[in-house]
Amino acid sequence: MPRVILILFLALTSLSQAEHVILTGGPALREWEDLRVERDRHDRWWANFIRASTLRMVELRKAYGENARIVWIVHRDGYRTRSREDGKPYTTWITDLARKRDVTLIWFDSSNELIQKINSRPRGSVETFDFFGHSNKYCFMFDYSNDIMGASTVYLHENDLSRIKDSIFSKNAYCKSWGCHTGESMSEVWKRKVGVPLEGAKGPTDYTVVGQGKMPVVKGNWTR
Repeated sequence: MPRVILILFLALTSLSQAEHVILTGGPALREWEDLRVERDRHDRWWANFIRASTLRMVELRKAYGENARIVWIVHRDGYRTRSREDGKPYTTWITDLARKRDVTLIWFDSSNELIQKINSRPRGSVETFDFFGHSNKYCFMFDYSNDIMGASTVYLHENDLSRIKDSIFSKNAYCKSWGCHTGESMSEVWKRKVGVPLEGAKGPTDYTVVGQGKMPVVKGNWTR
């Protein structure tokens, strides 16, 4: 009997620690994007990735209950610089959104800091993981066209995935990147290094629909 009680206790403890992690990158600056030819300009709305993240929060609460624990990890510098450019208090608005939606907001500014924040999650707690932001087939780019036009200095490369503790993920964790091209390389490396699948896009993703209350769509197909 004591053994049964212990098993039930551990199961309930694991359930109570279950977390849903949303990782959100920053927007491009208009001063850089406006230098591109018209057909190549994108990421015009500062809140593309923020709005997509809050839409996902709604989905998670519907699927896992109103008390589902959501941890929102956001690249702060990207919104600070865009805030200065637009003259709007974006980081304050994001903080208010997190409070309104009862989610735990964690800021990060560097790649090393991000990995530390991710690895600080309790063992076996991460039940779902979503990334919203710029990416290519090899990495998540948190400050793409923000510090340097058409480039990123703060990113999570597939070569860095071995630094993420696989022990933080639950056995059947569902992970998805809503960035462009992740499914063309990074998804495979993620599964090998982290131990759980990462659904990603083969092709670019389109965020123009998030303003209509819809999740980003892929111009290609999703793959794991």
